Amino acid sequence: MQTFITTRIRWVVFLASLVMFSCISKDSVMRESEVQFRDLAKILADGKIVAVTDYNSTSYFLYKGEPMGYQFDMLRDLASFLGVKLELVAENDIEKSFEMLKNGEVDIIANNLTITTQRKKEFNFTIPHGETRQVLIQRIPANYDEIENTLIRNPLELKGKVVYVQRSSASAQRLKHLSEEIGGNIMIVELPNYDADQLIDLVSMGEIDYVVCDESAAQIKGSSLRNIDFETAIGFPQHVAWATRHSSPELLNRVNTWLEGYLTTAHYRMIKSKYFNNPNHLKRLNNDYFFVYQDRVSQWDEYFKKFSPKINWDWRLLASLVYQESRFKHDVVSHKGATGLMQFMPQTAQHFGIDSTVSPTEQIEVGVKYLKWLDDRMVENNIPEEERFKFVLAAYNAGLGHVIDARNLARKYGKDPNVWDENVEYFIRHKSEFLSDTLVRHGRLRGEETFRYVSEIINRYEHYKNILK
Repeated sequence: MQTFITTRIRWVVFLASLVMFSCISKDSVMRESEVQFRDLAKILADGKIVAVTDYNSTSYFLYKGEPMGYQFDMLRDLASFLGVKLELVAENDIEKSFEMLKNGEVDIIANNLTITTQRKKEFNFTIPHGETRQVLIQRIPANYDEIENTLIRNPLELKGKVVYVQRSSASAQRLKHLSEEIGGNIMIVELPNYDADQLIDLVSMGEIDYVVCDESAAQIKGSSLRNIDFETAIGFPQHVAWATRHSSPELLNRVNTWLEGYLTTAHYRMIKSKYFNNPNHLKRLNNDYFFVYQDRVSQWDEYFKKFSPKINWDWRLLASLVYQESRFKHDVVSHKGATGLMQFMPQTAQHFGIDSTVSPTEQIEVGVKYLKWLDDRMVENNIPEEERFKFVLAAYNAGLGHVIDARNLARKYGKDPNVWDENVEYFIRHKSEFLSDTLVRHGRLRGEETFRYVSEIINRYEHYKNILK
């Protein structure tokens, strides 16, 4: 088993290095001057803040199709405070996260980053939003009577042991210091693209013996793994914070101003309790709808992948639509009489020759046929490919006639009828104000519902792309 794991880890390290090398391009690296001026004013002007965080059982994950997590919830509140949209990048390699910040690809790193002297030389840190310490993860022996005889309680006992850590993490730094303190005999293995959750799983499965990680991660993961011990501390408590560039002082000041008030609120205490002190979170970890590392969002993924090419869609976009319609429930019936995964209305189902008895596979297949029919109508109207899926989503929700009305209104009132954002979507949202216009031929529409429908599907799709590779 050890030989297998060692080989696998070597391959992980090798492949990760290839990926890192291949990702370095002129498109991914900003010129120094561009990075220099990516401060608060630029963020506000662009209307978005770009953040990177790790995806794991607490920071950022998907549950029942929705993004959640301690860091995610805080970032969403920060974006609301700034009056901008949140654009999120998921990355579990801390070294890559720092590189993205340095290159201007992101504005802020939102992790439980320990504030070290070396890191402060290269980056600014916000005021702390918590504290943590490094702990040793080890497997509890099957014979409960042997626990105290086999478990390491003194860090000095790590001498000569192989210990795994997340690459470039505070755990790695602390372990290196400890190794020097006891004579440099701890064999430290830093794994790229492995976070604390995954490393703890390897210990639980018996593939490796020791891991050092943040206590906060250990507490959550260890609560669902009964054969894991995390009682042995490797270091003293340390403050944790977010990081920004030295060249973004105004952003740092604004974030600190927000944090000073935010961390004292009942709302923040509720968020913290939600992920660290709530038994319901442990239930999420073992739920079929908890997705972090699995390359799936539902039991129907193989059919999304099978049929999405017929409409030239990313399967994750199709999955997001289906979740919006039915929460992946194939037997659900809406109050309006819509049925199945794709929520066909009776008249639409009749048109395609199906009823409520068809299999989930057929539901998806026919749904894609209908989406293809709508897409063909958009092609006939010369809507560019990068915009068509938004119009198709709107038509799937509201009906093709309402989209035609909105496009005609956009053309009449000086907007681009082939662009959704801030153009056609405006007339979808405000259609009720134009009912007297002769171009409106398909009646009333709850336009805000259709606007939210399209926005929520696209937003969820972006999260799916973050997590599902």
